[in-house]
Amino acid sequence: MAIDQKELDERLQSLHRANELKQKALPYVKRKEQIPTGFQLKDDYHQFRDKILKTFQASPEDWENWHWQMKHRITDLNVLQELLPLTEQAAHDILQVGETYRWAISPYYLSLMDRTNPWDPIRLQGLPQIDELFDSSGEEDPMGEAFTNPAPCITRRYPDRLIINVTNRCAMYCRHCQRRRNIGEIDHHQTRNQLRTALDYIRANSEIRDVLITGGDALMLNDLTLDWLLGELHSIDHVEIKRIGTRVPVTLPMRITDELCSILAKYPPIYINTQFNHPKEVSEEAKKAADKLISAGVVLGNQAVLLKNINDTPDVMIRLNQELLKIRVRPYYIFHAKHVKGTHHFIPKIENGLEIMEKLRGFTSGLAIPTYIINAPDGLGKTPILPQYLLSLEEDEAILRTWEGKIIHYPNT
Repeated sequence: MAIDQKELDERLQSLHRANELKQKALPYVKRKEQIPTGFQLKDDYHQFRDKILKTFQASPEDWENWHWQMKHRITDLNVLQELLPLTEQAAHDILQVGETYRWAISPYYLSLMDRTNPWDPIRLQGLPQIDELFDSSGEEDPMGEAFTNPAPCITRRYPDRLIINVTNRCAMYCRHCQRRRNIGEIDHHQTRNQLRTALDYIRANSEIRDVLITGGDALMLNDLTLDWLLGELHSIDHVEIKRIGTRVPVTLPMRITDELCSILAKYPPIYINTQFNHPKEVSEEAKKAADKLISAGVVLGNQAVLLKNINDTPDVMIRLNQELLKIRVRPYYIFHAKHVKGTHHFIPKIENGLEIMEKLRGFTSGLAIPTYIINAPDGLGKTPILPQYLLSLEEDEAILRTWEGKIIHYPNT
């Protein structure tokens, strides 16, 4: 069939535009190969896993047992040095920081670390750094949780939703943790009586339709307690949504057992938000955990924290969010790191976050674009921060900037 001149011109124009878009895509396609993912580290991971198992005289079956992982969290410098080469200075720093701030790393998360690179993003999140002791600018409680606490275990910042803080326990104590003031020296869960009081508060306030169970890490509760707590929330008519805040798909994916998933499946809808901060954390084990949760009807989202020298570049964040979509975890938020005492070395410039958002929009699918958030001090809530696309708004037209920087006039009629 003959193509008329109009169709030919349109096809040539389309080919020109397609090539223009391809040229925009190619630089990242080349650079992304320099950003490792957890799937690419399979051989290194298995070698390190086997070394850890040998040190603890354990079996591959032990490795898959989350109770074994928790019992063998690395909390001692001597044990860490058996497993991970450390310079004398690094060992001294860990020992010194440990006198002020608690640290613990699950064997699984340790196995993701690069054994030779001190700037490995996994090491930076898990190993104490001397910078933690030289930060006088941060606050113990930048979110003002002590002043948004109308009942035991409750944090309330919004009209229709609240948090139940159920434990201070985690599989790993992230060095950027916003609640490091709660870690203390002993793991403890809230008592049933405290949780009952929190539930009574929710029952008495019928505007509460969305409850987030968090900690610490909410999935550090045992199955029996989780079943009871979710069942109680599920029985409250005005509670429409149960959410769980957890990092175990990242730091302890073995916690996602068939037994746990059978409990979660009983109480829909359940949303789990986790915290993957770097593509190296998106591993085969993390995918298995995500698959199990999804099969149980759980909806998965990710709340990354924007961290200096870990993920504060567009390439790393694009790679992270694309890897997350591959395991069916939807990027939800990018949180600007909070000004928590001892974490100043993690806090990037807001300009870094805005640059990332500029490079996400248009360069990857909308599914891979979370909302960039700064948490307002003193518990005043989440504030979205966006690049400026609306340049002016008049009665008859808006002037917009596209993701490519092109200026357009759009009718406002």
